[in-house]
Amino acid sequence: MKADLIAGLAWGGGIIAVALGMTWARKLGFADGDAVTRVVIAMNGLMIAWYGNRMPKRFFPSELARKVNRLGGWSITISGLVYVALWAFAPIPVAVAAGSAAVLAGVAVPVAYCLSQRGKFKSAA
Repeated sequence: MKADLIAGLAWGGGIIAVALGMTWARKLGFADGDAVTRVVIAMNGLMIAWYGNRMPKRFFPSELARKVNRLGGWSITISGLVYVALWAFAPIPVAVAAGSAAVLAGVAVPVAYCLSQRGKFKSAA
């Protein structure tokens, strides 16, 4: 639990540091407003991918819970990386719409899987 809190605080601090650094770079003329927005928002996608990558590494005693965790981890990691790629290369209106859709899909996949497995869980209990 303590490690998760420290990791979350590190991500938060890192995002703030990057935002401040990009703001400073903009004031010095090294970056424009779009670049600042893209980098800071892409950091959120990297954080989503990082947490998704950590999901399957947690231990759960139930095999079904491990399957859901593995699928959720892959789904959220991939959706976070798609989000980052969109914010890096797509026009901003497309990045907003498609990036949000990617993250929502990354969450919807494990939820749909859980709903589809309810019958197996009830019979296993």
